[in-house]
Amino acid sequence: ARSRTIGELLAPTSPFDKKCGRENWTVAFAPDGSYFAWSQGHRIVKLVPWAQCLNNFLLHGTKNVANSLSTRLPRQNSDSGQKNKPCEHIIDCGDIVWSLAFGSSVPEKQSRCVNIEWHRFKFGQDQLLLATGLNNGRIKIWDVYTGKLLLNLMDHTEVVRDLTFAPDGSLILVSASRDKTLRVWDLKDDGNMMKVLRGHQNWVYGCAFSPDSSILCSVGASKAVFLWDMDKYSMIRKLEGHHNDVVACEFSPDGALLATASYDTRIYVWDPHVGVMLMEFGHLFPPPTPIFAGGANDRWVRSVSFSHDGLHIASLADDKMVRFWRIDEEYPVQVAPLNNGLCCTFSTDGSVLAAGQDGSVYFWATPRQVSSLQHLCRMAIRRVMPTGQVKSLPIPSKVVEFLCYQM
Repeated sequence: ARSRTIGELLAPTSPFDKKCGRENWTVAFAPDGSYFAWSQGHRIVKLVPWAQCLNNFLLHGTKNVANSLSTRLPRQNSDSGQKNKPCEHIIDCGDIVWSLAFGSSVPEKQSRCVNIEWHRFKFGQDQLLLATGLNNGRIKIWDVYTGKLLLNLMDHTEVVRDLTFAPDGSLILVSASRDKTLRVWDLKDDGNMMKVLRGHQNWVYGCAFSPDSSILCSVGASKAVFLWDMDKYSMIRKLEGHHNDVVACEFSPDGALLATASYDTRIYVWDPHVGVMLMEFGHLFPPPTPIFAGGANDRWVRSVSFSHDGLHIASLADDKMVRFWRIDEEYPVQVAPLNNGLCCTFSTDGSVLAAGQDGSVYFWATPRQVSSLQHLCRMAIRRVMPTGQVKSLPIPSKVVEFLCYQM
């Protein structure tokens, strides 16, 4: 089935724009669904109130919304304090933007740094931050509501390829870089760099937190998939199975599954607690044998995203297709065409998929179905129980297999 197009945000272009530098490497939704951000290329990040963006699609059709949003959305005076009224911002980051991540604060989550007497920033409950990872190795932290620059983090020596905030509201930020390291920052401690995670022998392409913030997955060149304990900052295990660079990763909403996307034309779904591969979604038929496992270049998988329902995965590949998979089916349930796609992510409520391409963004309606009570119960259990505990429950083996996603 073809996915229904919802809308497009097209970046303004001039006849003299060079294509190089216009790539949209990253798109992101705010955790509360209030904002959508994307890299337009040439140093520019655009922040748009998501609800108003959707309304514009419905009222004015799907195209050229980015060019006309500024006339329809009121711009916010940075000193007005109207944080309940989201407004559009255009941010010049000073260098090519490779990664974006939204972070929100929970005041009860204290900084991990002790004996702190003074801070420049007091991040409250209504704070929403945007982190941007740049080509020169810097990470800039912005106030989403005002568009003001808050912090400039400088320790990486190469491109910051990915960013992820801990979902627990602690404002712990992890960055993945081509300098072969991951760095852990505490924004509640004014952006203090707490730890450097070393283990990758080549570029680090991506990183993702588990929903409970206890585990970090990092992926990179040379088939690397690493899992880290974020309480001890130590490596838990390496996941082996991919045959080429691994470029994206994401946990399922209950933390029981981990999806990784690779240039070997495959997406693997793992049980991160025991390191076992559970599913494989191939983008090349027949699949390449290990000796040719680099795959065809026009089938390289660029991005993967898990839906909030825990049942669907979206993938974006160089064969000009976006695919929607169900975790219990071998073939895509929906597809959509997209040339030169680079990144994709589900909206906060899972109803829309956003995909980036050369400065512009395209949106599709996602497969919708009511989750079974069995699946909802499984997700509720898996949010609080790792695989080892599930397997020790005094229940029938078939129920254990279902809870462990061993379909």
